[in-house]
Formats: sequence, C-alpha cells, structure tokens
Amino acid sequence: MTATPGLIIAAPASGSGKTVITLGLLRALRNRGVRVTGAKTGPDYIDPAFHAAATGRVACNLDPWAMRPGTLAQLIATAGHESDLILAEGVMGLFDGANLPGRPDAGSTADLAALTGWPVVLVIDAAKQAASAAALVSGFARHRSDVTITGVIFNRVGSASHAQVLQDAMALACPDIAVLGCLHRNPELLLPERHLGLVQAGEYGALESFIEAAGAALSAAVDLARLAAMARLGHPEPALADTPPQIPVLGQRIAVARDAAFAFAYPSVLAAWRAAGAEVMFFSPLADAAPDAQADAIYLPGGYPELHAPQLAGARHFKHALQAAAARQAVVFGECGGYMALGRGLIDAEGKCHEMAGLLPVETSFADRKLHLGYRAIETVSPTALGPAGRHFRGHEFHYASITSEDNAAPLFHARNARGDDLGACGMTHGSVSGSFVHLIDQVPA
Repeated sequence: MTATPGLIIAAPASGSGKTVITLGLLRALRNRGVRVTGAKTGPDYIDPAFHAAATGRVACNLDPWAMRPGTLAQLIATAGHESDLILAEGVMGLFDGANLPGRPDAGSTADLAALTGWPVVLVIDAAKQAASAAALVSGFARHRSDVTITGVIFNRVGSASHAQVLQDAMALACPDIAVLGCLHRNPELLLPERHLGLVQAGEYGALESFIEAAGAALSAAVDLARLAAMARLGHPEPALADTPPQIPVLGQRIAVARDAAFAFAYPSVLAAWRAAGAEVMFFSPLADAAPDAQADAIYLPGGYPELHAPQLAGARHFKHALQAAAARQAVVFGECGGYMALGRGLIDAEGKCHEMAGLLPVETSFADRKLHLGYRAIETVSPTALGPAGRHFRGHEFHYASITSEDNAAPLFHARNARGDDLGACGMTHGSVSGSFVHLIDQVPA
C-alpha cells in the first residue's frame, strides 16, 4: 500500500495500556531521529491527537469496516509520505470488530493487519498473571493465519523476577515471538479519562511532559531497534485512482467549529475538502466567535457541548450568526455534539435546560445517561449538501445523550447497525440545516 513500512500495536483487550505504550514508542522513536507517523484503527477522534502531539505529524484513522479500500490506501499513502515508519495503534482487543454474522472480527485491528500485511506487536497487561501470559500470546498467534504476531511488550510488570518468569514462559511457548521489553508498573503513566474516553490532548496541560516521560520509560524498557526492524511494507496496491472525499464538500468556504466543545473532526476530511478546492476556516463557539460571514457552509463537528452548555447558551454572537447563515440558505451541518447545539435546548447533567441555536426542532438531554454506541450504515432520505436522497455512508455513533422531545421534521438518514438490523430514521433536516448523532466516516457505494 505504501513504500513506508508499518507496524501495529495491539492488545488482547481494552485497558491493557496500548495507548500509553504507543505514545511512548512514538516519542522514543522520534527522539532517536526516526520519522515516525501514528495511526489509529477504527473510529476515534481522541487518540490520533495524542499521536500527533508525540510525533509532530498529523495522525490518521484507518477503519477497515467503515472505509472504502481506496480511502484506506490513500490515507496510508499520505501517512507514509516523508515517513520512515507508520506505527498504528489498534482498537479494543486484536480480534474485536463489528460483530457481523459469522465474522465477529470484521473491521477489527486483525482485519487491518491482514489488509495491510503489517505485523502485530501485542501489549499484554501482566499485572495479574505470570507464565499464563505466554499461553495467551500463543493462542492469539494461532487464531488467524493471515495475521502475524512478531513481538510482545509486557506492561505493568511487578518486579525483575516477574519479568524473568514472563520471558522464560515465552521462550518455551512462543520461541518465534520476541519479548521486546517489560514495562514495570508506573502510576505516573496514566492519562486522565472522562465519559467518552481520554481527556482531549488539547485540554491536558501536562501533555508534553507526560509524553516525554512515557518516551523515556519505553526507551529504557523496549528494544526499539528490534521493534522498528519488525515493520514491513504493505501488500502491493494498484495505482490509486481519484478517491472522492470521505464526506462530500459542503461548500467553497467552509467555517468549521473548533474548540474544547467541538473537536471531533477528522483531519483527513478537512484535508480532502481543501484538496477539492474549498477554503476551510476555523472559529470557536466557546469564545462566542461567529463563523465567517462569507462562508457558504458551516460544519459543527462532535465533541463535548454537554460539558459547556451554559457557555454555549450565552454565546449570543455565535447563535445569531448560525441563525443568519440559515436565513441566507448557507449549509449548516452538525454531527453528534454539533447536532445537539443546533437543537432548541440541551439539558445538562444536573437537569437544567440551556437554550441552543434553535435551528432544528429537537431537545437533547445529558441528565439521564444512556450509552448509544456502534457502527452505522446509513442512507440519506432527504436531499441535502451531502447529496441527493439515496446516498450511502458508513459512520459511528458514540454518545450518552438522549432526545427528550422533537417535532416533525424531514429525517436526514435511515440507519442500520453493522449487522444490518434496522434502526429506523435518524437525524433531521430543515431548510439548509441538517444533523444527526452519527459521525460520518466515509461515503460508500449503494
């Protein structure tokens, strides 16, 4: 897929420490002069921002279920440009995927490994096991013949003797899989979390010192030269044809909300809009900034409006500018948190309702949390800036908010989950304004 070798950092389960280890490896390799670029498997807005902070290079998402092969190939080629190595962090457990009938691992990190031909290094949380960890690695190594596990890093190791037991067991059970290092327990190597995952990179004031400490720890614990040597070139890929943007270009001058409340926009989407000739400008609703008055499209991505509802309710310039844009028929499109901000009101965790822009007849609530999570296969049912009715996309939904009231409005999408189960209509459109709780990832053939 690219002339740049790649390697995947995966784990048997979430919570194994692969994000911190990936960040440490990225920084440690960069500090050694390696031009390394990070990538994240699956739908994730938060981890790639940490990767970018660790390397100084834009990181991308690689989603085997939601993205067209051409999109994946193009993103990998871009990630490999002027890079010596692509280091891709997995999602959840190595074989955890979209859970299709007969294919529970569809769209998993293992699928990305098989698609690219990149080897896998497993991160094993050894805090509550010793020799048994080798049996776990052995089972993972044999589970799929098209996935190659070449190395292992043991995390949260308790002592030198614990490390020795792990190494001895691996030598017996998995002699062909290298133990690249044992990282001892370190309570300082923990990142702060909130309800949608890690606290955003831009909100973590101690991020640079944290990443540098993680880099030092991984540099001391892991054989970096051996790890880098495990990377392999991807499978050969035909010359890339022109690949349409993941999300259709919304306008010629696109104002994009960007701050702590609206941070979930994929860099690759914005880059594709620019490559198609659009001008992309940023503004901060939390600073009560108005989008550019000359913008013919406004994009409100997801994020955490529920944590900033009083501030958004008081952002009169922002809300008035959105209303004026809608009145002149400029495109206004919101995803998840952006959709909530376009509604009439947002109820916070304490049950207080805050007035939002009022451009869509919907009220949402964060007071009674209910998890909505999963891939979505969607079809447009109304013509909008996304295209005519009948346009197909794949996306992802991940939020705790619920709809408390909504009036009749034209639905935006018809949705199914990854297994094909019918979820009905979702989102709405009114005039030039539209939005839903779904984060769009890529447009796909019907």
